[in-house]
Amino acid sequence: MSHDVIIIGAGAAGLMCALTAGQRGRRVLLLDHLDRTGAKILISGGGRCNFTNANGGLAERYLSANPHFARSALGRYRPADVIDLVDRHGIAWHEKTLGQLFCDGSARQVVAMLEEECAAGGVETRLLARIAAISKPDERFRVETPGGTHAAPSLVIATGGPSIPKMGATGFAYDVARQFGLKVVEPRPALVPLTLGQDDRLFETLSGVSLDVVASLGKARFREAALFTHRGLSGPAILQISSYWRHGDTLSLDLLPGADAAALLIAAKQARPKAEPRTILREHFPDRLADVLADRLGLSGPMLGHKDQALATAGRRLNGWPFTPNGSEGFAKAEVTIGGVSTDGLDQRTLMAKKAPGLHFIGEAVDVTGWLGGYNFQWAWASGRAAGEVA
Repeated sequence: MSHDVIIIGAGAAGLMCALTAGQRGRRVLLLDHLDRTGAKILISGGGRCNFTNANGGLAERYLSANPHFARSALGRYRPADVIDLVDRHGIAWHEKTLGQLFCDGSARQVVAMLEEECAAGGVETRLLARIAAISKPDERFRVETPGGTHAAPSLVIATGGPSIPKMGATGFAYDVARQFGLKVVEPRPALVPLTLGQDDRLFETLSGVSLDVVASLGKARFREAALFTHRGLSGPAILQISSYWRHGDTLSLDLLPGADAAALLIAAKQARPKAEPRTILREHFPDRLADVLADRLGLSGPMLGHKDQALATAGRRLNGWPFTPNGSEGFAKAEVTIGGVSTDGLDQRTLMAKKAPGLHFIGEAVDVTGWLGGYNFQWAWASGRAAGEVA
């Protein structure tokens, strides 16, 4: 059974690659081991699909061992191109905070759009197709499945990383990469909640409390919401900083962003010397959090009883509270994978393996990981398009 292009993985990147190649007149076979296309698309954005970000073309908002690798693909297929496609299919959308674009309706509309575009390109899709083996005995790749062996001169791997294993995610792409002599950058969970150890157990009582923070680690800074959980920290700010976090790192949370907490506490002492510190803190934090912070900072008794120096020290802590997570909630809760097929072995324009002509890796399988908020979809569209234009 011969085709021009075989694409393994019918997620965002694979579907974009398939429709692009198909509409070029290529005979495309799209394979997936699940029983439907776009499975991760359907659960994204709470079912409304955060299909791109208005700033999704900014390469500096993607993490990779080669920070310049993504520029070529992102520069040639931009958020505006995704919006044009969505608009042509009459899908209503809206912009939320920080440039995030969501469907007004359902993520099913995005999957239907991609399926329609694939149909227009004559793409043949086979689901529940488990891959038994891949080889290249001659000029064509051979892909063995229980339903038969398929052959094509171009093979595209779009199977993502191991994040969200309950959706069937595996490290399949890495196995194929190694088979053909490519290196793999250590895969790690990204955009994932972080867990706290014994030293921070005091915060366990705050499960469900959220607040606006600035999360910092090195040069990375994100101002969004953080959420205390029964295991540690979550929320957008934490998911963002988790992509930069390595085991043993200490991150900092500014719990009063935009305010000088030291000056605030000293001024409160002067204005209300008999007030309790937790009363002052409750004016700026949820009550449960204010009480825990007062206890942790050793602020008890009236404000008058605390020296300005002690209040200044407490204020600096509020503007930069250190947390040293003892881990993350792993691939099971990670939205994406950081790491993957090394970009050193790929052509940045075509995503083709330098050591294996005709073999492409796209989307999350590659060592390119975007910020939270539609960036990883933009990389899926852009990399899928780049490979589909040449495969």
